[in-house]
Order: sequence, then structure tokens, then C-alpha cells
Amino acid sequence: MVAGGDVGEAGRLAALGATRLDSSPDSAFDRFAGLVARVLAAPVALVSLVGVDRQFFPGAVGLAEPWQERRQTPLTHSFCQRVVTSGEPLVVTDARADERVCDNPAIEDLRVVAYAGMPLTDEAGQVLGSLCVIDDSPREWTADELSMLADLAMVCSASLQLRIAATVAQKALLGQHQAQAAAQELAGRLDLALRRSQLLLAASHEFTGTVTMTDVIAAAHRLMCGEFQAVHVSLALLEPGGWIQVYGVDDDLSGPVLDRFHVDDKTPSADVLRTGRPLFLQNPAEQVAAYPYLDAVVEATGWQAVGFVPLRGPGKTLGTLNIAWAQPYPVPAEEQPVVVGVAGYVAQAVQRARHLTDRVQAAATLQQAMLTPLATVEHLHVTARYRPAHSLDQVGGDWYDAVATGDRSLSLVIGDVTGHDLHAAAQMGQLRSMLRGYLVDRHEPPSALLRRLDAANMALDVRSIATAVVAHVTRTQGDVVEMSWSNAGHPPPLVIQPDGAVATLHGRDVLLGATLRAHRTTRQTTLRPGATLLLHTDGLLERRDLCHDAVNAQLHAVLSAHATAPVDELVDTVLATVPAPDHEDDIALLALRVPE
Repeated sequence: MVAGGDVGEAGRLAALGATRLDSSPDSAFDRFAGLVARVLAAPVALVSLVGVDRQFFPGAVGLAEPWQERRQTPLTHSFCQRVVTSGEPLVVTDARADERVCDNPAIEDLRVVAYAGMPLTDEAGQVLGSLCVIDDSPREWTADELSMLADLAMVCSASLQLRIAATVAQKALLGQHQAQAAAQELAGRLDLALRRSQLLLAASHEFTGTVTMTDVIAAAHRLMCGEFQAVHVSLALLEPGGWIQVYGVDDDLSGPVLDRFHVDDKTPSADVLRTGRPLFLQNPAEQVAAYPYLDAVVEATGWQAVGFVPLRGPGKTLGTLNIAWAQPYPVPAEEQPVVVGVAGYVAQAVQRARHLTDRVQAAATLQQAMLTPLATVEHLHVTARYRPAHSLDQVGGDWYDAVATGDRSLSLVIGDVTGHDLHAAAQMGQLRSMLRGYLVDRHEPPSALLRRLDAANMALDVRSIATAVVAHVTRTQGDVVEMSWSNAGHPPPLVIQPDGAVATLHGRDVLLGATLRAHRTTRQTTLRPGATLLLHTDGLLERRDLCHDAVNAQLHAVLSAHATAPVDELVDTVLATVPAPDHEDDIALLALRVPE
């Protein structure tokens, strides 16, 4: 790179004037500054150009007033002029302690504490200014942040160069037919450069909403197959043991595994992982010369050009973004930083998706550990189902339990702690464990057990707000099934008779954790042969598109229509028809069938 030299150098100033930029805001460069600020999570970002006695900002975001309005400062306040005179990046962790800039009044006036600036150049390499980010507190700029800023500065420089070229062409060829054609070509190039900048902005929005690896691949596919007219996009990700797994998309964007190979193999992705540098092979001859095995790939796919861009993570390369084109495609120099920028967003999204996937798996394991196998009593068929809320946690505060309390006795429990996330699951685990201990140790009525649980909930400072039903079911010597239960603010149990009649077991007391020494009642009923007892949490009946009464009527209709179906089939039918597919609360079902 050619250093800028003296800031008043005639050639540099002529190029600066040819940009036709001044301290007035320029919408394209304002958007670019906003993009830089978001990508690097910095409060201030500037496209700063240096004149004879001032610096001015056609692109600026985050400056305090009056500087954001003025869009310029004298050179006494300029860190950027150091980039111009040296022709090199300037990186400052804490300006107050840096002898190069510690006396600069911008520290006080513009609150410049941490600074990173990359040169902006014309085609001859003359430095016109800098693309810079500023923080108002000390900051260690990472290598990845500086690399991203340098890539974005290349794109910004390309936009400046096109503006200069357009001005020069207009002056030199004004009034001639060639001038019109040249101006149109340059305008097209300028438009292309601006579209590339907008593509980075679009990428920042596109990948913000990605959650799973399938989302990430689909977003990359949309971006590269749209603006860059690629015909194939995939991700090659480094897995444990040095294996590289290639993921792509099919027609329904489901993200199948396309290939698997080792990092020591001679493949483009493996080489890029080792070197950390992008690789573009612009025609079949280049592909086969570098990697002879690609001859068969070209024959099978028709890919005429391919690119492999590193996905850089913290301290390591995560994998590569793989792109293919249906025609020979020499990727222009001004486009390569844009592709690298998109790959940066992909890398961030991949890390987020992996983190969320690990979280989902851990949550599912936790939930499975909490939902222990159901105890059974001879001739009493008990079954249960759990469906998590339609969210990433896949775990919540609903629970069920069945504990054998004698040869012919069974205690059933269903409960719901407020919330449907990991915190609710932790509270649920404490309540459930305490209640299981009481059920085994103390043969007391359900109301007494709930009073004990509530007292422990308060005394141990768990203070969970929860609903619950505890039911004792006993098969007597005459094969009559007697049931006693107590309800702490929970949806009432339902009894479905073989003839389809559905009865609601009314009567409930205050929920758990609401008040000290709450009054609780034990109620009694008899379950006839062939009857089904159904306990459920309130997530079963919560729908946005139907009122509670309508959903409750639908539940009763389903239970009545399937009253004699096997109990497992009955609960599966309820889950398949009553709640919304995207239900926002957890659902637990516990059912007991009395033999005929």
C-alpha cells in the first residue's frame, strides 16, 4: 500500500475532490457506517476523509452532538490523519494512555478512548481517509474484529474508487458517445458496489433470526444464490476428531449431510481450514489442476467455478462456506471481501446454532431424567405423556408421577410450576422430589400431603407458585376402585365412563405457594369398571384461536368419542387433536384405566 504522505499532497487531494463528497450526509456511506457499528458492536463508526485542514464524515453513526450534525472536525481532533500520513491501520486500546494520541483533544471533546481505523484508498493506493470504529471506554480489538474491519474498508474503498472513476470519466469524455457508455458502465459498477454493501446489511438481518443449523444454511443459500447467482451453497464444519462434515440444502431446505472427510485429506475445504485463506477456482481447468478428484464432481454437477471461504470463530476456524457457479466466474477483487463478510455472519450464526442445539439436548436430557417410569398396580393401566412448550428449552414446570403405596394402592400426581423454562424445571424438580418422599414415607390423605408440601415450599424458601392434584387410588377386595384426591388450584380431574359420559371432579383449593397454612380438602369418589381417570395440566386447553369453553368442549367430545379405546390410544388422540401445534405452554397428561 502506498502511504499517504503529507495530507496536503496535490494528487491525493485531487482524488479526494473527485469523490464529490463533503461534510453533508451521504445515504450510502451512512448505511455503511451503521453496518460497521453493528458488525463490531461499537457505539461510533465513521467513513472519515482528510482534507487540508479538516476531516469530514460523509458516513457517520453514533457521534455526540454537535459533531454528528457538523460532520467535520479540525485536524487537531483527527486520529484519522495518522492513518493517512502512515498509510497503515491505527489501532488504539486506550487513547488516554497511548503516547501517540494522548494529547489529542478528541479524547475529551468526541469521547474517543478506543479507536481502530483502516485506510481508505484510491486506485493508485493514495490514502484518502479511514474507515474507523470508536468506543468511549478502553477496548482490546480482537484479530477477528480487525480482519472484519479491514475487509469492510476494502469494500468502502471500492465505492470511493468508483466515484472517482465516474468523475474522471465524465470530465474526460464529456459530450462524446464513449463518455456516455463509460459513464453507464461506471454507474453500473457503482450500483453493483452499493448492492454488495447492502448485501452485507441484508446478511446482518438475515442471520440475526437464525436458530438452527438448517436456518443458517437456508439463509446462506438465499443470500449467495440471489445476489451472487450461485447454484450451490453448503457449509463444511469441523467436528471432533478432525472430521469435516458438509451440510447443504435440498428443495425443502432441510439440511442433509452431503459429505464427510478428514482435515488431513487433500480437499479445498481442508486446505482452507489449515491456511485460513479463501480459495476461489474460477473454471474447471483450475479446479482439476489443483484437485484432480474434482474432475468427477464437475462432470456430475456441472459446476464451472467454486469458492471456499473460512468461517472464523474465536481463536479457530470453524469450517468453510462453499459456493459453486454454473458458469466460469472469476470473483472480482472488490467482491471477495463481501463474500468474506458474509462468511463472518455465517460463522457467528453457526456458533449460535451449535450453542442452542447443545442447550436443547441438555434440556431434553434433564426433562427425561425428571420423568421417571410410572409405578403400576395389578389390573390398573396407567399411562402418561409430556409435550414441552413450542420453544427451544424443551423443558418446563409440568410434571406427573405415579407411586405404588401398597399392593393394591397407587398415588397419582400431576402438577404445574409457573413458567416453562429451565428455571421452572428446577423448581418443579424440588417440589416433585419432596412430594415423592412424602408419598412413600407417610400414608396420609392427599390434603395432608399437599399441606406438608406447601409448608416445605415456604420454610425452605423455594417459594414456587404451582398447582397440583394428588390422588390415592385403591382397589378393594371386591375389585371396587376407590379414589380420594385433593386439588391445589389445578384443572379438575376428568372421569370418562365406558358409555362416553364425561364427569368433571369439581372442588379445588388455593394453589401452592400462595399463602401460609392454606385450608385443603380431601374428596372421595368411586371409579366404575371400564372408567378412565384423566389428569392434565392447563397447557392442554390454552389456545389463541379458541376460547377456554370451546377448547374444553372439544376435549370432552374427543374423550366421549374414544371412551372405550385403549388408554394409550385415547391420550395420543387427545394430544393430536386438542392443543394447538405451536402450543406455548407445556402439556402433561396422566391417565388411569379401571378394568371391566
